[in-house]
Amino acid sequence: MKYLSAPVLASLLFMCSVAMAEEDRYCDTVNLYLENDLFGETDLHYTNGIRVSCVSPDLSSYLDDEQLPPWVRTVNSKLRFFHGLKDDESPELQRNLVISLGQLMFTPTDDEEKALIEDDRPYAGYLYLGFAYHTRDEEQLDTIEVNVGMVGPASLAEESQDAIHQLRAIDKFNGWDNQLENELGLQLVYEHKHRFKLTDSWPHQDVIAHSGISLGNVATYLNLGGEYRIGWQLPEDFGTAAVRPGGDNSAPGKGDIRHCSQMICGLHAFISVDSRAVARDIFLDGNTFEDSHSVDRRPYVADAAVGFSFLISGWKVSYAKVFRTREFEEQDKSHEYGSLSISYSW
Repeated sequence: MKYLSAPVLASLLFMCSVAMAEEDRYCDTVNLYLENDLFGETDLHYTNGIRVSCVSPDLSSYLDDEQLPPWVRTVNSKLRFFHGLKDDESPELQRNLVISLGQLMFTPTDDEEKALIEDDRPYAGYLYLGFAYHTRDEEQLDTIEVNVGMVGPASLAEESQDAIHQLRAIDKFNGWDNQLENELGLQLVYEHKHRFKLTDSWPHQDVIAHSGISLGNVATYLNLGGEYRIGWQLPEDFGTAAVRPGGDNSAPGKGDIRHCSQMICGLHAFISVDSRAVARDIFLDGNTFEDSHSVDRRPYVADAAVGFSFLISGWKVSYAKVFRTREFEEQDKSHEYGSLSISYSW
């Protein structure tokens, strides 16, 4: 279990410590996301994803606001190209910096075969650190995200899966010796979201549309989708977050009930969809700069999800069942998994 806890628990302890400090608090919201296909009673393809993120308080600037630690302001000064166009706009905009640490895991269908399975997806893992710049008002959210990490054995995906399976008394996968080679992963993501309020009375309803682009050796795609929510006391955020890049949407707006000093609850159901035109997926196409196992990637992929969210005080807990279309030609059927997110805002 020590291999699993090293990156994830370290980030949890760091983020919680800075978030709970009474002075110079650098974090207003902490999020934990977990996606796993055991919720769908399978153990294959996209089999596990985990991300921990910390959202800053509302900022007046990414460069000069003293709510950010000095080292973060220094990093932001080096990344001015990604956020500079938004930094001097109207002070009425809400700006937040999101720092995240995540891990993704992919396996073929056959867990017993030790040899390379040529007609199934490669074994692969990805461990990454992300910086995201959120600029928003009541109706719109723009996200620019930079992710840097390692694909291959350095991702610790094999050790993480072995630890989880040992804990649950599940047989281990035998083919990790065939996983993709170590490769530095870079990904730049832009996503725009627009929230349309449909009703002001119960049942509250809204629709959140999104579109975006991802560039890099890990994933290159265009995406388009949306989410419909219906319930009681809808949160002033931009939907139910997922592990995918650009999916960190749960930081509350200024009028959100999570900012209320009284104990107020909210409950809603949601349906969402995300469609992608994919030009590059390292977890299917294989390593970029050397020969490796690969499969015939399908150019169009879509996810559909149905779930619910519960809010009480500063907490938001969401669960969704996600259905994903076939990602490669050799895949015999679609895939499904569960997505759990837990968010706390001070």
